[in-house]
Parts: sequence; C-alpha cells; structure tokens
Amino acid sequence: MSTSTQQALSGFTAGAVSTAMLHPLDLVKTRFQVNETAGARLSLMRSLADISRQEGVRSLYRGLSANMAGATSSWGLYFWWYAIIKDWMRTAPDGTTSTAKLSATQHLIASAEAGMLTSLLTNPFWLIKTRMCTQKATDPGAYRNVFDGLRQVVRAEGFFGLYRGIVPALIGVSHGALQFMAYEEMKHMRMELVHGADIEKLGTLEYITMAAASKIFATVCTYPYQVVKSRMQVQTSYVSKEYSGVISTVTSIVRGEGLAGLYKGMGVNIVRVLPGTCITFAVYEGMSKLLRNS
Repeated sequence: MSTSTQQALSGFTAGAVSTAMLHPLDLVKTRFQVNETAGARLSLMRSLADISRQEGVRSLYRGLSANMAGATSSWGLYFWWYAIIKDWMRTAPDGTTSTAKLSATQHLIASAEAGMLTSLLTNPFWLIKTRMCTQKATDPGAYRNVFDGLRQVVRAEGFFGLYRGIVPALIGVSHGALQFMAYEEMKHMRMELVHGADIEKLGTLEYITMAAASKIFATVCTYPYQVVKSRMQVQTSYVSKEYSGVISTVTSIVRGEGLAGLYKGMGVNIVRVLPGTCITFAVYEGMSKLLRNS
C-alpha cells in the first residue's frame, strides 16, 4: 500500500471517529456563529439543554450525515494530497526521492495546497451541514439528509449554490496550513530531542499534546473566517441579512456586533476541536503506524 493511500485511510478513519463523537458541539458552535445578537451571552450547556428540551435529543445530531460526509472525505483527501505533495517536494529532477526533513515553509505550502484541493471538492457537504445545523427538523423545507439537501440546493439555487462560502473556505486553508506546520515542526523537534529521530518511539500522549497545541495556535489565528463562512452559507430565513461577499460580511458583523462578533462560538469551538483534534490525530497516527507495520 502506498504512503498516500495509508494516509488517506488513516485520515478517513480519524475523521469518522471524531465526528461521530462530537457532533452536538459542532451543532451548537454553528448556531452561535450565525447568531446576530450583539453582546449575546452564549452558553454551551444551556444551549445543549434548550435544544434537547425544545427539539428533542435527536436534534443534537441533526446534520450528522453531512458532517460525517464532509469530515471523512476532507480528512481522507487532505492527508492523501498532503502525502503526495510532500513526496513530490522530496523528489529530485532525476526521479530519486530524498528522506530529508522538509522545512517549515514546505510544510506550510504542502498543507495549503492540500487544503485548497480538499475545499474545492468538499464545500457542498459543509454547506449542507451548516444549514442542517441551523434548521429544525419541523421547519418547512428542512433537509431530511445530506442527499436531500444537495438536491434542494441545486434545484433552488443552481449548481453554483453548492459553493456558497467557498471564498472564506479557501481563505480558511490558512488554518490547516498553520496547524500542520506547527504540528510537523513539534513532531520532528520531539523526535530529534527525545527519541533519536525514531518516529516509532513517539507515543499517543505525545501526539495528542502536539495536536492540541497546534490546533489552539491555528484557531486563535484564523477563527473569524469560520464565522464569515457560516454566515454566508446559512439560509437567509435563519438570519436577518443577506451575507454575500467576504469583505461586506466582515463589515456587517463588525458594525452590528463589534469585533467580538467575529469570534462568536470560539469557546465552544475550542471545547469541540481539542478533543476532536486529539482523537483525530491519535487515530490517524495509530492507523498510520498499523499500516506501516502490516
């Protein structure tokens, strides 16, 4: 099995496990992101309780099919392309492949390129996930599942309707690029300083710690793009304004809600992404090690 295929299978599995476990936090985060109330006091536990009481416990998993489709395909494709691009960077003009460590800049470029390619293919899934998370199952025209959502969008908005929010999504590639640059640098530093450059000696706790640190770093640097993307993707029946261009959306949020509006849901996001990232990277590295040694 090629390295890129191993990476794809590991990423696919990791994405499925973390998404299935943490979807309710994703749902609450998305609703916080599209909340237009200035100075709103948003509580994770109160929101989970309110949704369960008003819409039923099953509503906490509304949009899971789209989230699962987006997460598994994104992680699988991302790691696949990331491995291919890194191999290409190591390949000399004569066709020989080096095992030398890539620089931080090369990791940043490889991650950004992999992220852009992944975003172009998976944006429709994230669009449906965002809308399903902000719909109630009883709402008129509410999407029944990811395939019904895709069908309704194409019929009502055309094929390009599936790509609402693609510009901030592409801008958001910087998030993954920063995360993977930091993660790769920490991993190699840990290997060289503690384990004599032997990757097999890195343990699960070390992977989890580095994954969490790199995720927090990337989230703090890039979070506003997630709010902008959610506002642009959500159905206009849920919000009072029409959000279209990136600049106009940012301007509208800042004018109406202040700079804090660009960070709505970040607390929930960190609560969600920390265990999600730890699970994802632990499963990914575990699967990678298993496939390498099989």
